[in-house]
Amino acid sequence: MHSPVKLSHTSALILQTISQGYCYGFDVMDVTGLPSGTVYPALRRLERDELVQSKWESEALAEGQDRPPRKYYRLTRLGNGTLAGAVKRYPLLEQLTPEAKTRSR
Repeated sequence: MHSPVKLSHTSALILQTISQGYCYGFDVMDVTGLPSGTVYPALRRLERDELVQSKWESEALAEGQDRPPRKYYRLTRLGNGTLAGAVKRYPLLEQLTPEAKTRSR
């Protein structure tokens, strides 16, 4: 069992954003306004700490939309628990991201 992870406000914001349905790096950057030099290293740390898991989309889907493949992130059970603790620590966090979006994939 992992000990609880203390998140920076930035990492907590990224977890919150992913939990709201914004699941790939550029989407997270767009919603949070954070630069790629902040988002991608944070995503790597969150994955290393087992708070998120990632999965590449299929090449065929990306090619069909004429773009590079996206790496999608989702919260793990530990990530959900850690986010719940972070929301208690940073109460405004819930107000910083838009409602979960619905998207046809």
